[in-house]
Amino acid sequence: MMPIVRLGDEGQWTNYHGTGRCEGATRFALRSGDAARGRDEIAIAAKAVQDWLAQARTAGRRVRPLGAGWSPSNINISSQSWLLHTRRFNRCFRADAADVRPGVDAGALMLVEAGALVDEVSDKFEEQGRSLWTSGAGNGQTFAGACATGTHGSMIARGGIQDHVRAVQIVTPAGIYWIEPDAGVMSDAFIAATGSTPVRDDALFAAAQLPVGALGIVTALVVDSVPKFLVRPIQNLRKVEPAALNWLAEGDFRRFSATYALDRNPDFVQMIVNPYKPFKRPAMLRFLYREPWREDYARATPAQLGAGYDALSLLGRLLDDYPWARGALLQFAMKMGYAAGPDVDDPPVYGSWGEGLDTHRPLADLFNASVTIDRADLAYAFERICTVYARHGGSTVVTVRFMERAQGLLAPARFPHNAVIDFDGPRSRRTADAYARVVECLDAEGIAFTRHWAKSCRLDAARVASDYGEDFRRWRAARDRLMPDAAHRALFGSAVLDGLGLTC
Repeated sequence: MMPIVRLGDEGQWTNYHGTGRCEGATRFALRSGDAARGRDEIAIAAKAVQDWLAQARTAGRRVRPLGAGWSPSNINISSQSWLLHTRRFNRCFRADAADVRPGVDAGALMLVEAGALVDEVSDKFEEQGRSLWTSGAGNGQTFAGACATGTHGSMIARGGIQDHVRAVQIVTPAGIYWIEPDAGVMSDAFIAATGSTPVRDDALFAAAQLPVGALGIVTALVVDSVPKFLVRPIQNLRKVEPAALNWLAEGDFRRFSATYALDRNPDFVQMIVNPYKPFKRPAMLRFLYREPWREDYARATPAQLGAGYDALSLLGRLLDDYPWARGALLQFAMKMGYAAGPDVDDPPVYGSWGEGLDTHRPLADLFNASVTIDRADLAYAFERICTVYARHGGSTVVTVRFMERAQGLLAPARFPHNAVIDFDGPRSRRTADAYARVVECLDAEGIAFTRHWAKSCRLDAARVASDYGEDFRRWRAARDRLMPDAAHRALFGSAVLDGLGLTC
């Protein structure tokens, strides 16, 4: 079977959530083969991708790799381009001791083809007694796509999902490159068998961990893991006192947990608030507590574990049609849609990390936006954010989660300790305007923040350069070293990526 096949005639392509559309798209699919060894499989695929890039250049078309098409933003939209679907290029392979350099734990690693979903990678690791240590709220993205856009993690002591990546295979018109840190990960013989040129370079690797689709076509990743573990979820509705924001800002998660859930150090804290009177109406609180793995726990469904964040998608029209009732309707949705998880007094429920994640349905009327701030600014910024957002008609809840600094030069979670504030829910002009006013407010208050690449980020090249500073300069320098030919860089561009300064 040919690794790359054309999918019909030129036409339209719409992303998973129906929020973006490519016009004049010529679609191709990269498919897995049946090679016994992963290195052989990705060598064949990478060569086919390089040939495909040459054909695209001859045809005068730009290219865009597409995984699950998950991003609600327009980051993956490139009209009049050749689109390469990688979803069926999704095999995962174990690493052997002979495949890695001395001192590297092969048992913790997996070779992952670029189209494998987060869910598929998680399941494969769990079959081996291993686990991912973080991911986003859902697991329907491809692993490569989630890393490419800086999908934020959700474990207090961890960074982003791209922190799992230990090596990347990237294809450009000029070559097939195997990119690792200076210290190296995989053996020379393994890299040679993948058909790649080895590049052991900390700076290039830091760029490749989060490439935003602008460094070439990622065809494979080496993904790290930890021993399998259990989590106990607690989910409830509680009124949160303003003083509690100071505890979170200071990193006193134990005190927050003891007040609203268990008197234990939590590994995950999430607060979903109604921006209309956030301290007078109950907030939806979710905690995860990590526990040692054992086989004899009672299996639970994702819903029983409290997974799922989609309830508000049902209220979009009501929230627009009845703005005077927006606060009450949001609170009703929180009560009906988010309070199903186990509370403190309920019988404990346990699950693995992967079991607590769910792939949500497409949300055609979804609005997705976020800001990431220094956790130390949370108490000062949060009330201002809610006030501005509510005043201008934002029709979503406001969600706060916490994580450490993430790896990758363009990681939005770039502060030592991060608070990620999401505005996810029904799409409307009022909501988009309210989010824009939040951004203006943070700028006016002098509060530093970044935005998620895969959400409605309202960014331009000047703002990207300002937000990421020296790291953006380093990322562009790494890009230019990997692809010194400007025509090659332009091949991976789009109106969006060009406008962000990533491909020009």
